[in-house]
Amino acid sequence: MRKRFMQLAAAALALCLVVPLAGAATVNQNGEVMVRVGLASSNNHVAVGELEAAHLENNNSAGYGFGYRFGYYDGGLNFVELARTDDKTIQVAVLKTQNLYYGTADGKKTYSSSITSDILVGCYHIQIPGRFDSFEEASAAAAQYDGGFAAWIDGAYQVRVGAYPSKEAAEAANSFGGSIVGTSTYGMSVVKTGTSQILFQYDCGESGKLAIQPDVTGAEETRTWFSDYKYRGGFQYFRRNGGNLSVINVLPLEDYVNGVICYEMGRNWPLEALKAQAVCARTYVLKNLNKHSSYGFDICTSTSCQVYHGMGSKRADYGPSEISMRAVNETAGMVAKYNSRLAETPYSSSFGGASEDAKNVWGTNTATEHPYLRGVKDPYEADTDSMNARSSWTVSYTATQLTERLHSKGWGTGTSVDHLVLTYSPQGNVIQVVVHWANGQSNTIGASDIRGRLGVYSIRFTVNGAGTGEERPSVPTGPDVDINGMQVPGGLEGKYVISGSGSVSQVGEKPYVISGSGSVSPLETQSGGGEAVARPEAGAVTVSGNSYVFSGGGYGHQIGMSQWGAYAMANRGFRYDEIVAFYFPGVQIAHY
Repeated sequence: MRKRFMQLAAAALALCLVVPLAGAATVNQNGEVMVRVGLASSNNHVAVGELEAAHLENNNSAGYGFGYRFGYYDGGLNFVELARTDDKTIQVAVLKTQNLYYGTADGKKTYSSSITSDILVGCYHIQIPGRFDSFEEASAAAAQYDGGFAAWIDGAYQVRVGAYPSKEAAEAANSFGGSIVGTSTYGMSVVKTGTSQILFQYDCGESGKLAIQPDVTGAEETRTWFSDYKYRGGFQYFRRNGGNLSVINVLPLEDYVNGVICYEMGRNWPLEALKAQAVCARTYVLKNLNKHSSYGFDICTSTSCQVYHGMGSKRADYGPSEISMRAVNETAGMVAKYNSRLAETPYSSSFGGASEDAKNVWGTNTATEHPYLRGVKDPYEADTDSMNARSSWTVSYTATQLTERLHSKGWGTGTSVDHLVLTYSPQGNVIQVVVHWANGQSNTIGASDIRGRLGVYSIRFTVNGAGTGEERPSVPTGPDVDINGMQVPGGLEGKYVISGSGSVSQVGEKPYVISGSGSVSPLETQSGGGEAVARPEAGAVTVSGNSYVFSGGGYGHQIGMSQWGAYAMANRGFRYDEIVAFYFPGVQIAHY
């Protein structure tokens, strides 16, 4: 009984090791956290849809890998090899197992079900009898036949010959006593691009996912082209619901972060700003693993998740730079935490002077769970106004145009806009717009929908010059503070302290200092400083007229970190951890 119990326990442990929990990080045998990024999918947030054929090309001219290995990823996202090419193979394509022709389709060379040439990869084959215990045995047997190839079918090697368009065509060519076979609706073939030569075939049913790991030579780094971008790591293919191919990039966490921060932030921005971006991007993906698990991947490539284009394109000025890769390397493994748990770390281009309490935009609980997502007055972002195209903006409508826009959203049919009522937060951002119609009805626009409904760039704006939104704050001008014999301008507003445990919090109303001898005394301020900047008053403003001019600043959802603000803070000498702590007060930077 004890022996049987131990066997069951071992089996359960093995299952736990290979099947990651939803939302949990998958760590491979090298200790690397692995990320699955959707590159082609029916998911609406992936720009490339499912494909009949997916092409890969080694970037071998730069020495980043030669040849390909075929197999699958186990539950720990470790690559398990089943087959390989020689080191001369540069271009391969993965095809769904249907009759596909190679030619020009939709303006590019690819395989498709349209008859575009006489180069056909058919879906019927002749199977050679026999058992093969290894790829070497199967490939040696396949080499004896013109058009022979090794296949991995339902967990066993087979040898197959040819790629015929019909069962009759395969039978007519069957001169060596084989059986005529096809695949399930989940089967995939790897071919040498531009030919009908099958290099390897894979079919393990609905759960089967083919993996391709570039390089057979042991290169330290691979960069492989897919759909006009080059990527580190490997690739995974499957036919969701038996349809066309989904394509996933499988790679270590730090390689993924390298493929994000240079697109979400300028690739040559100040180092400390890029480090802050790296921490936010790394924290975000770890917090959102399995976000798109129903589509077979963790994270998408669009702004719905984080923009990701791997190692760039054919443009020399696009993709990771020396400084952006340095930012990732110098913050490797560092994340933002709150109460020892991963924090939410949203970011957007700019705020126009202040972020907003996430409760007012997304309904996030900022009273208890996410107090670090409260609105922050930003006195730094204005430094970058000359570089930031959205530091100020204007969007204008006539009353008729605004009515037509709202009609297109399904509102106010048969009537016209009479007036708007804007509700401002204490930070000076618009958190609600009520549209009052001429027929007496009204519609309410919440903060998260304002940009889309009204076509504005942020929620920090006035309309027709009316509103309680103030000009963006300047650097605080309260009385100077005397710290260690030095006068620090601006008083206590916007000042933060770091505790012995590393937590960051804003300075309170009655701070004190402890000298080297242990004496305690109040922190002194120097008189003669300027006045502190007043907060805008929250409230509602009504606007109407024949035209509606929205004048504002900032670009994005108004939550978390301002990227242009991070740029400005880095230029002023702030470290990346100080930047993160400013925009997310109370979080700690720690190793994941």
